[in-house]
Amino acid sequence: MRRSFTFLVNPASGGGAAPEAVVPVARLLRDAGAEVEVTYSPGPHAMRSLAAKAVVRGDVVVSVGGDGMLSSLAGEVGELGGTLGIVPAGRGNDFARMLGLPGTPSGLAEVLLTGAPRTVDLLCVGDRLVVGSVYAGVDARAAAIVDRATRVPRVLQYPLAAVRALATYTPARYRLDLDGAVREHVAATVVVANSAYYGKGMRIAPDADVDDGLLDVVVIEAASRVALVRALPSVYDGSHVLRPEVTVLRGRRVEVSAAGRDPVPVGADGEPLGALPALRDAPLVVEVRPGALSVLVPGPV
Repeated sequence: MRRSFTFLVNPASGGGAAPEAVVPVARLLRDAGAEVEVTYSPGPHAMRSLAAKAVVRGDVVVSVGGDGMLSSLAGEVGELGGTLGIVPAGRGNDFARMLGLPGTPSGLAEVLLTGAPRTVDLLCVGDRLVVGSVYAGVDARAAAIVDRATRVPRVLQYPLAAVRALATYTPARYRLDLDGAVREHVAATVVVANSAYYGKGMRIAPDADVDDGLLDVVVIEAASRVALVRALPSVYDGSHVLRPEVTVLRGRRVEVSAAGRDPVPVGADGEPLGALPALRDAPLVVEVRPGALSVLVPGPV
């Protein structure tokens, strides 16, 4: 069956890389006889409306941008029973990495034309759906630094931001209620992960699987700033989970709150979500939505 495509492009993704990324892929699809429509972002609400109309037409909705763009479209496409394609063009592109998507225009075009739909989970945070992870503490500070790193080479943005965030962090007391089991940690960061990767290739939750119906909660306990900076390279291969200060939990629903010297920032897929609720307040709730989205991945239909 021949597919038709609606490309939705965030022109700000990857420091402006998305418009350049879409052109060769769209050309290859048209050369193969596919119908392709390309729209540049008029804003998140309009994009969701465009995605809904594309699903009704029977088009594959193609997200061209980063993980934040992908998350903004995933819920709408999933709820309507559509299929999502991905042309990664953000700073991190970690969900594309998790799915094993190729890095060339020809490879991406081949996936869109002939790839198999895979049903994956999403995370629900309030009224927001997230493809990759929700993180609080040092990681959210690092993400904010990346957003401001316009003059830093892309390959260095995440590593330098992580070091800067660690160099100034203060620990916080986190309360986690995971499927009814309550525990507290004095920690540098807490990550609730659907995907194994975040931060441009950091394997923060190495055993996470996007279709297991579970979320992985990674807690990195408070340690000295020097010790955390020295341990940073181990996050890239996932061996940090073997360290005594790292705890990995699994479940379907987690409530998170925190108390620190300052409000504890929280983010999801590169987008800031404000601060975690204080211990006395209603917590932030993250739940897994099993099989919520169909996405094209490498492999025959």
